[in-house]
Amino acid sequence: MGGFMPQQNPTVGMLLALLTAVFWGALPIAMKQAVEVMDPFTIVWYRFMTAAIGLGLWLAYRRKLPSLTGLGVKGGSLMLLASLGLAGNFVLFNSSLSYLNPAVVQVIMQLAPMMLLLSSVWLFKESLGKHQVVGVVALLSGLLLFFNERLAELFTSMSAYTTGVLLAIAAAMVWVVYALAQKRMLRQFSSPQILLMIYVICALILMPVATPSQIQLMDPRQLGMLIFCCLNTLVGYGAFAEAMARWQASQVSAVITLAPLFTILFVDLASLVWPDYVAPAALNQWGYVGALIVVGGAMFSAIGHRLLKRK
Repeated sequence: MGGFMPQQNPTVGMLLALLTAVFWGALPIAMKQAVEVMDPFTIVWYRFMTAAIGLGLWLAYRRKLPSLTGLGVKGGSLMLLASLGLAGNFVLFNSSLSYLNPAVVQVIMQLAPMMLLLSSVWLFKESLGKHQVVGVVALLSGLLLFFNERLAELFTSMSAYTTGVLLAIAAAMVWVVYALAQKRMLRQFSSPQILLMIYVICALILMPVATPSQIQLMDPRQLGMLIFCCLNTLVGYGAFAEAMARWQASQVSAVITLAPLFTILFVDLASLVWPDYVAPAALNQWGYVGALIVVGGAMFSAIGHRLLKRK
């Protein structure tokens, strides 16, 4: 049922992973514009609907639509769990953007791969290498540096900033639920087939709480950003799935950790071009150093074993 497996091709894999990092890096900036007039549930519903239709047509064209006959109760439960995880991640991620700068949200989301790593050690009894321990310590140290100006506020008051940070951490946690459930389902379906089923279920879950008519309130800028968010789901996750099929998962993970640096770069550039709509990242030098350490820690967790072996 897994169907056609693409050939391993490191160059194509790296380019696809880089494309994913760029698209995911730009995503929170576009979402922050869309969330001005459209609630998070509706934005996410539009994204899942577009992705389900686009991916469904693509798989139908390639005659690779998933067959649900062998899904069973266990498979169905995993599918529902993965869908709730991804829908929760999208909604919480969007909600956090009402309180935080896109760069801050994207850096916090680097907790997701670390949580996935620790969860895999606990659930699947995978071993934890020295490089991963170093990576996790670096990532947590980097986060403390990144928030150096707001640490007191984060730990002592329930401000809007703290609310945003907690929403972003929750988004990272529920993404891990999605990733673990998807990992188990890869035994039965290909990545695009799993994504299609998840997109359809997520769209159905969110339909009762979505208000599609809010699209009429959008000006051309906000509408353009919503369209970009919808295309981002298709291209970002599509490129990610294809990169995983063509390159080693650890290498793909390492490249994708660059997303927060792209976000910081895009936020600072956009604040120069559209100062009325995009605020700069507003980090001091330690904040920028912290962001680099967070990304470095996440990257070392993914590929540090290769560097240690060489030594």
